[in-house]
Formats: sequence, C-alpha cells, structure tokens
Amino acid sequence: MAHPALLALAVTLFSLAPAGPSRSAAVPNAYVSAPGGSVSSSALRGSVYSSALGGSVYSSAPGARGAADDTVRDFKKYFRKLKDSASRQEAVLTLLDVEAPDVVDALVPLLGDKDPEVARAAARVLSSFKERPPIDRLIAAFEEEKKDDVRIGLLQAMRDGGYKGLGEVVVESLQDRNWAIRRLCVLALAAGGDPAVAPSIAPLAEDEEPAVRCAVIDGLASLKAKDEALAAARAHLADEVWQVRASAISALGSVRDRDSIPLLIERLGLEEGRLISDVGESLDNLTGRTFGTRLKQWQSFWEAYGDRYQIPSDEELAKLRATQAERRKTYGAGGGTSFHGVETPSRSLLFVIDVSGSMEDLVVEKERFEGANYPSWARMDIVKTELASTIESLEPHVNFGIIAFATKTKRWKKTLVPANVINKESALDFVKRLEPLGGNSKADLAEVGLGAAANLGAGKTNTYGALSLALGLEDGGSHVKQDYLGEVDTIFFLSDGRPTHGKYIEPKEIGERITEANALRKVVLHTIAIGNFDKSFMKGLAENNGGVFVDLGK
Repeated sequence: MAHPALLALAVTLFSLAPAGPSRSAAVPNAYVSAPGGSVSSSALRGSVYSSALGGSVYSSAPGARGAADDTVRDFKKYFRKLKDSASRQEAVLTLLDVEAPDVVDALVPLLGDKDPEVARAAARVLSSFKERPPIDRLIAAFEEEKKDDVRIGLLQAMRDGGYKGLGEVVVESLQDRNWAIRRLCVLALAAGGDPAVAPSIAPLAEDEEPAVRCAVIDGLASLKAKDEALAAARAHLADEVWQVRASAISALGSVRDRDSIPLLIERLGLEEGRLISDVGESLDNLTGRTFGTRLKQWQSFWEAYGDRYQIPSDEELAKLRATQAERRKTYGAGGGTSFHGVETPSRSLLFVIDVSGSMEDLVVEKERFEGANYPSWARMDIVKTELASTIESLEPHVNFGIIAFATKTKRWKKTLVPANVINKESALDFVKRLEPLGGNSKADLAEVGLGAAANLGAGKTNTYGALSLALGLEDGGSHVKQDYLGEVDTIFFLSDGRPTHGKYIEPKEIGERITEANALRKVVLHTIAIGNFDKSFMKGLAENNGGVFVDLGK
C-alpha cells in the first residue's frame, strides 16, 4: 500500500479538480511501484491536475490560484509525515507545474536535504516554472540564502530552467569565494541565452579554478558572444589544464572566425593525445574540409589559400559536409588506438568491460563475427580477443587501464600505466583470466542448493558503479569534486545488458548522473554494445559525452 500521508495528499489534490467529465476521468486506474507501496500515477488527471507524480498540476483555469494555494498548503501538511525516500520524492513532484511563489518557499529548504534524491526532486520542480512570479521569488530566495549547498541547488534550478533576467544578485555572486557557485553563476547566466551578460562573465575566463574557466569559455560560445568568446578561447589555447584547452578548441570551432584557423593549425602541431582529434574537428567545423588530424594537409591548405580564404556560409558548409562521411574514410585519424572500430589518438585510455553473467551467452548474429578466429561464439571470448588485440597494439607513449565489472568493480591497476612490454603482458594476463560471473551455466548449481558455488549474486550489471569508478567518483558519486582533473581523457565502455544493480539502476537516471559528473571532467565516452537489449541507453551515453556508439550485434 502507498504511504497514508502520500495518499492523503493525492486525494486532496483530486478533490480540488473541477467536477464534470474531466473529473470523472480522474478515477485512479494505474499504479507506480515505489519502496513502501504503490502510488497512483493517474488519479489527478483533469482540466487542472493531470498527475500527482509530476504531470501538469496547474493551469490558468478559473480558481487555479486558490487550487495552487491549497496544493502547497497540503504539501506542507503531509510532507513532514513521510519518512522513506521514494514517498518524499513523489510528494515533492506533486508540485511540478504549480506556478506559485509559495512553491519556492516550500522547496528551497529541501535543496539542503540530507537525502540527495529529495534535493534533486526539489531542484527539478524549481527549474520547471514558466511564469514570472515564482521565478522572481526564486531569485529573491537566492539573494536571501546563506548556505552554500542551498545556493548551489538554486543556481542549478536557474540553469536547468534557462531562466532569463536573473539580475544583479547572480552577477554579484560571480565573485563568490566558492568556485562551484562561481561556475554555476556563469552557467545560469549563459543558459538564459542573453548575449548581454557576456561582459559580466568574460573576466572569469582568468579564474584560478579550471572548472570556472571552462564554464566561461563554454558559456560565451553558447551565447555566440563572438568578441568575448574568441578572446577567451584564444587566450587559453595553451592553458596548462587539458580540459580548459578542450573548451577553447571547441569554442573556436563553434564561433566561426577566419583568424582562428592558423591558431588551430599551430595547435594541431603542439597537442598530443585526444585533443588532436578535437582540433581536427574544430578545423573541419570552420572550413568544411575534412583533413582531420593530418597536420601537413592543413598546413598546405593554409599556405595555398590563407591570404584570401573566406569562411563558408552555413549553407555552403552544409553542402561541404554532405560528403564528409566518405572523405573521413580517406583521411581518418591515423596513428591512434582502435577498439571495435573506434579510433582515438588518446594517450590516456581506460577500458571498462562487463563481466556479468550474461556475457557467457552466445552471440546470435554469428555472421557478423565470422572470420575473426574467435575461440568461441561466447560474448566474453569475443570481447577478450578484441581487447587483447588492442592492448598488444598500444604504443609505449600511451597510458592505459582496465576496469572489469559485474555486481562489483575490479581495477587491473590503481592508476593508468605506460604501455610498455611488462605492463602489456600483465594486462594480457588479467584479460585472459576474465570470466563471466554467475551466468546461466551456474544456475544448475543453485538449483541443487549450491548457491555459494554458483555465485549468481555476483553476476549482476552495476553500470553506474563502473562508470563512477572510471570517472573518479570513488566517494560514492559526488559530482562536484576538487579532484575532477583526472588523468583519463577517453573511456571505452563495453556492456551487454541493462543495468540491474547499483546506486542507480534506471538507464535514464544513470545517463543523467554520469553526464552531469562528466561536464566537469570532459572525458570522451565511447560505448560498445553487444547482445539483445535496448541499446538507446548506450547510444545516448556516447552522444551526450562526445563519444561514438558501436553496436556489435546480438
């Protein structure tokens, strides 16, 4: 059963819906499972309320103002009676789309809640306003608030809501002592989309904290504030922190200006590892040419045409890009590392490999794997063979690491190590010994009472745990850490199944958390899927984190 207090809140909301056909259609008819019980997901449909769990619960219909007041009052009355996390989250989400300043007053304290999921739910509601009164109250709350964790939550809501007109209070906080607040002020101001804020945030391109410098360069580029964006990006092409250089390179590719071309060509000759491909991509975006990372081609091109070259228009660029895929086959990245067809010039690689129970299953589409001399059709054998081949081909200047995961995660080495002959032999031995944990072949042991020998519990898929470890979130998933400047710049993540274990299990939630954490780290995340499952999650992970998605087949 659902928590009584939550049901009371839902019933109260239902009673506020107008009478008539709309209300008669609002009889509860579906339930969403949650720890501690089931909560109606459709009891609140109608012309004013559509969902107690996050649908539209407010409109401009007559009496809506009073209904909103009642909703907030009942939330305050019943919320404090809820104890379990799921019910508290659901209760917070009943305030979604209630366009009332009182919602801000009710939820701001929860931004500092000891349960981070409740705080996230509150931030989600506070980022959903469409009308000005609650937005203005949100800004006023930020001005009044003294606690850093609550101020950070308010800024996240402003950023995610893309709110305009944040006022001097946010601009003044660009000088806050806390770099996380300075960074979020930049992002919130940029998210509003008004180029007029560019002069205010541009000076922070010289901030002592790399994350703030990245945010300024990224924000100015998103605002298309050409003068400020170009100045900041060009000034930091040689920044000592590679993440800042990555932001500068990307900005020069998106804010298109002819004078950036020779600077990027020069940078192409100076960079090492993954950023070489970033420079090539920005040059491609500027010119429509597809020379990729081939320095000599770019130098020859600029020597021949530089004195009279004009940046192509958007229309001309679109035509040039029509043949880009084919031309990339000719020029390619070259000289880098390739894993399952994904090439990278990175010199700081991490391979994250799924060894859950389902990895012992045989591939179905055997024709896709023929001719490669795999020891068997088992997914694990195919992956081990390809990983071993990649390790053998690593150049000595590449640093690499391996994480294997199922229910738990296991590192090969604590840090990345050079690809010398000793480390490569050690890695090959580690890969050779990888075996699926708790697969179907062990089920017969469990059936006769040998559960410990079967070890079925060890063979689940802890996707979030593996990716968190790969990104350096060993403290349990904190997404804003001082040590976000990790050594890894490229991750290859291979998995064959839907997440089934860990702090977060829902693919959408995992994707959001990992992408949020990676916004600071700027690691390229390539994903490789094998097996028969919904691969949209793996595809989205790659697309949202600068990587490539590869589907090896079923």
